Amino acid sequence: MCGITGFISKEKIDIEKTLTNMVSQLYHRGPDDKGIWIDRENSIGLGHTRLSILDLTQAGHQPMISNSGRYVIIFNGEIYNHLAIREALDTKIKIKWKGHSDTETLLNAIAQWGIDTTLKKCVGMFAFAIWDNDTKEIILARDRMGEKPLYYGWINNNFVFASELKSLKQFPGFKKEIDRNSLALYLRYSAVPEPFSIYKDIYKLESGCYLTYNLNKKQTIKTKYFSIDSLSNKAALKSFKLTDEESILKLESILLDAVSMQMQSDVPIGAFLSGGVDSTIIAALMQTQSSTKINTFSIGFEQKKYNEAEYARTVAKHLGTHHYDLYMSGKDVLDVIPLLPKIYSEPFSDSSQIPTYLVSKIAKEKVTVCLTGDAGDELFGGYNRYHLANNTWNKISKIPLPIRSIIGVGINSLPYEVWKILLSPFGGYRDNLNKADKILKASLVLNSKNRRDFYHKSFMSHNNEAEDWVLNSNLPKTIFDLGNESTNSFFSEMMNLDLKTYLPNDNLAKVDRAAMFVSLETRVPFLNYRVVKFAQKLPLNLKLRDGVDKWILRKVLYKYVPQKLIERPKMGFAVPLAEWLRGPLKDWAEDLLDEKHLTEQGYFNVKIVREKWREHILGKRNWQYQLWDILVFQMWLKEQ
Repeated sequence: MCGITGFISKEKIDIEKTLTNMVSQLYHRGPDDKGIWIDRENSIGLGHTRLSILDLTQAGHQPMISNSGRYVIIFNGEIYNHLAIREALDTKIKIKWKGHSDTETLLNAIAQWGIDTTLKKCVGMFAFAIWDNDTKEIILARDRMGEKPLYYGWINNNFVFASELKSLKQFPGFKKEIDRNSLALYLRYSAVPEPFSIYKDIYKLESGCYLTYNLNKKQTIKTKYFSIDSLSNKAALKSFKLTDEESILKLESILLDAVSMQMQSDVPIGAFLSGGVDSTIIAALMQTQSSTKINTFSIGFEQKKYNEAEYARTVAKHLGTHHYDLYMSGKDVLDVIPLLPKIYSEPFSDSSQIPTYLVSKIAKEKVTVCLTGDAGDELFGGYNRYHLANNTWNKISKIPLPIRSIIGVGINSLPYEVWKILLSPFGGYRDNLNKADKILKASLVLNSKNRRDFYHKSFMSHNNEAEDWVLNSNLPKTIFDLGNESTNSFFSEMMNLDLKTYLPNDNLAKVDRAAMFVSLETRVPFLNYRVVKFAQKLPLNLKLRDGVDKWILRKVLYKYVPQKLIERPKMGFAVPLAEWLRGPLKDWAEDLLDEKHLTEQGYFNVKIVREKWREHILGKRNWQYQLWDILVFQMWLKEQ
């Protein structure tokens, strides 16, 4: 894993100094080596920091120049099938290879086949930039599923790009101007979704895309070379002919191959292990293909209802791994909070970022690469919300929309205190707070026009009134707004939406930034192209059967781990934000939400924010997620 950065300057600047400053912000992504390449005639600078994984020699140094001198590349990621690509190249032309890095393979493949063909042949995770001195074009590319980040944009008409925003901020003239529309998107999703960024004129390159900037024509062209929709069409589902047993064996074979490919490394590797289905199957398939004990890592918490470490340890014992866990107190978790603006270069407020950082930190003490179980839920239907959304929509959709809307208005017209009283026979005080919140939230989504709109408002949005919270903002259109009603099942539609939105914008961003902050590379076997392709062609009844989620995945897993070690209620991790904000974080939050301070900044509707804060600390309402989004932004803003 590495960090990349660069620019094409239209103004007279100190190219070497600027590039050196930009590279300096990415050392955590690549502490083992660094390099720059400058073309003064065209005012181009390319910079790279390297975390050495394959070919630890100087033969893997970047920026890397092609044998002909035509191309220069800076690359972040791993091409897992690069040896097969080398073999294919060697059958066509005679290449004098300098080393055995995947960067050199990629460089020669593009020189021989071009960008589009090469990208379609690559199996891996990556973000890279390649300069073509003949055509005077620079191409930026990102992997199919969005594992590796890549920002780009314009600073005073200068074209810039980097793995993280903190690098771009070193370019002369960067104004740090907040995009209020992106801020509203952040409040809605706890992350700024691609293609937007928190700053004006700076964007994220979308998953499965490459962008070409022509120096002479001064124009950019974006090309989408991969779409998840192309793998999940009705024709593919109809053509699926395998029996249950054949499907299980096929998935097992594909997963074994994917894990084997991602175990390629010249440095120590390990796996994150929570003891759940996804992380356990990855660890199991690693161990069965390793001649020595693999390293596994988990985080434990003193609060029992959040703690999965004991399950992970039991699974690790069965698999025979070298297992490491660390039990964290509430104070340990709270101590991570001030680091969040440094870890994430733009506002990001999924609270599971905290344990992700902590497990990355303990893993880095033993290994340089960790495999994860991410994407299993999105591909095989593992989220509880899929069942809840489907069951709820099946009920409320039978009621005509006008009547639903009237019911919603009626529910919302009753004061919160009234709902607590009405619910008093059904639980304790805290339970009634949560139930009342859920009822009032449900009232706001009864006017959903269709199931996509319902899923968006009810399960993917933190704040459906984000435009009211952010002054002078207008929410840009997203996939949820632009897509049409799917002809597939609601379950399939939700999974596909998550693969295109929640996975790259939240889960993958969370893991990449947290792990790279401690210079740890993470790999996601479930996002191997062959795994994704097979999963998208599977009939739904192989993913969800008789109320059991990830049915086919469990069938593979139980060949390696007894069912009794896995079957338990899904726990996940959720820090007790509501209680913390009323307790140990109250003074800290009050300082960040100071009325005068908020007014001077001018980003938020101070009346709304202060009202929600008062209701929360008094225990009248639970606004933990909406307030946490604001607090994380305020922390981030202080670092700018």
